[in-house]
Parts: sequence; C-alpha cells; structure tokens
Amino acid sequence: MRKAPVSDSELEVLKVLWATGPSTVRGVESRLRRRTRRLAYNTVLTLLSRLREKGYVAADRSGAAHVFRSIVTRDELLSHGLTNLADRICDGTASPLVHALVRGRRFSPKEIAHFRKLLDDLERKG
Repeated sequence: MRKAPVSDSELEVLKVLWATGPSTVRGVESRLRRRTRRLAYNTVLTLLSRLREKGYVAADRSGAAHVFRSIVTRDELLSHGLTNLADRICDGTASPLVHALVRGRRFSPKEIAHFRKLLDDLERKG
C-alpha cells in the first residue's frame, strides 16, 4: 500500500467511517461534531474528497446523496504507517520500533499470550 499520508483531520474522518460504516457527508459531519470538533459541511466534503483521491475511501454516487465508505482498515493504515516509520528512522529494521512500542508498557496476560504466539509463529516460519 503506497499511498499519500493522511492528515490528522482526514484521520478523524476515517475513524468515523470505521466506527459507523458507510455514511453521507452530513452523517460524517454530525458524528464528528459529537466526537471531536465542529467542521463545516464543505470542509467534511473536502476531506472526504481528498481521502477518495488518495485511495482511502470510495463513494457511491447512485443516490441523491453520495455515500462514502472506507476501503482501508485501521490495521492496514497502522501497518503502513509503522512500516514507513521503521523505514525512515530505523533503516527498515522493525525491532527497534517494536522495542520502543512495548518498553515500559503494561499488557494484560491475554495480550502477552498473543505476543508469544506471534513470536512462536515467526520462529517456526524461520
């Protein structure tokens, strides 16, 4: 996934689409108002248009109001962002990034078991 980066405002719009599913501009605007801040209808439309141009959302134009939906998941965007960060700061090596993310954090036993399984799977793959 080689796409243009997402601005903070665009990310807020994506979060609404991830949480609620496909929505009109008015629907996104209404949910943004409840979540973070009030944005004008035209601003939300501009953000959705930019996200469509960048390949993060698609628009269904068959009805009177365009319905936008995310075509990138949160996990895909996170993976892409972390890969870019590892490339830029760690010369493509992920381990310093992983160390920085987990060092000093508290994890539940369930999360730790999940990490162990991931590491065991990686080790088995060689």
